[in-house]
Amino acid sequence: MLHSTDRILTTHAGSLPRPRALFELLLARQRGEAVDAGALTTAIEAATRHAVAQQIAAGIDVGNDGEQGRESFVTYVRDRLSGFGGEHRRPVMRDITHFRSFLELRAPQFARDQVSLLRTPQAIADVRHVDGGPLARELDTLTRVLGEQPRGFAETFVTAASPGIIASAMGNAHYDSPETYVMAVADAMASEYEAVAAHGVLLQIDCPDLAMERHTAFADRPLDEFLDWVDLNIRALRHALRNVPADRVRMHVCWGNYEGPHVFDVPLEEILPRLYQIPVGALLLSLANPRHAHEHRCLTRHPLPDGWLLIAGVIDPTTNYVEHPEVVADRLEIAARAIGDPHRLLAGTDCGFDTAAGLGTVAEEVVWEKLKVLSEGAGIATKRLRF
Repeated sequence: MLHSTDRILTTHAGSLPRPRALFELLLARQRGEAVDAGALTTAIEAATRHAVAQQIAAGIDVGNDGEQGRESFVTYVRDRLSGFGGEHRRPVMRDITHFRSFLELRAPQFARDQVSLLRTPQAIADVRHVDGGPLARELDTLTRVLGEQPRGFAETFVTAASPGIIASAMGNAHYDSPETYVMAVADAMASEYEAVAAHGVLLQIDCPDLAMERHTAFADRPLDEFLDWVDLNIRALRHALRNVPADRVRMHVCWGNYEGPHVFDVPLEEILPRLYQIPVGALLLSLANPRHAHEHRCLTRHPLPDGWLLIAGVIDPTTNYVEHPEVVADRLEIAARAIGDPHRLLAGTDCGFDTAAGLGTVAEEVVWEKLKVLSEGAGIATKRLRF
């Protein structure tokens, strides 16, 4: 995993805007409508080519395919795992329902066409990994597209949902306990994780379950019960990653990729020491949004494990405000001071820009501008920190 040896490297959290034509195909497939396989393949490849080119043009060092072929960052697994069907109604985040005027203000946004993360398939039979084809096609497409570029990424990553967020988002109507369910998912996803690493790219594990579930599934329950759930999901993730070298894995933890009050978010202080139990080489944290920008202080009280990198979220993917490069540089300086070594720091985004097709709230052109500013700010911080 590349360190920021000569300058602060740039990356992002994974999902990028999908073109309208691809979005419509993914939405139709999610609804169970017939979709022409050839048309979908063509649209995915074209969208991947565009996403890769835009990242390179913006100066992104560590990039990916923008998750163009996936309907969402988590429900994509139903094409790869057996045992899912029916419908699960996921609880709405507590901060959204608590403020009625906010809910009314955002009602038109909630009602628009998008791939839903609140109405998902659930486990109705044994969950097993049954099809490596989708991942192989993703990797082949990304490799081919990168080969067309005159200049590629310094390093490439591929995202994957954690066992905990799959078990959280896609309910259980089959297993006799949450533990049995999440461990079955861990067994099923292990081969996906291993295949990504074997392909020679970095694996990014997306773990919003380790923070967001506090104000979702555990909103009405004691903090200790949520932390027990976190501990269970960490055990499951450790099991799933047992054959993947830690220095080939980066982990993304967040409180939900949506613009909202977030007043019920669990503090990073409560979960950070637990996160350090997971065998990874880098941690991506939200440090840009107004609710969590102060939590760089936690990294001083709880230093990163030896060898770990921090991917600091210094761009907010939920607002069309474009951060000034000087603001990005300021945030990176603060993060560098918190961890004590700028060579262990990468510049990133708090979360993805389109975690489910149609869910993104930032205009596509603004997304590319934000990534460009990310690179500009990293350049300013590099000079300030005297690499």
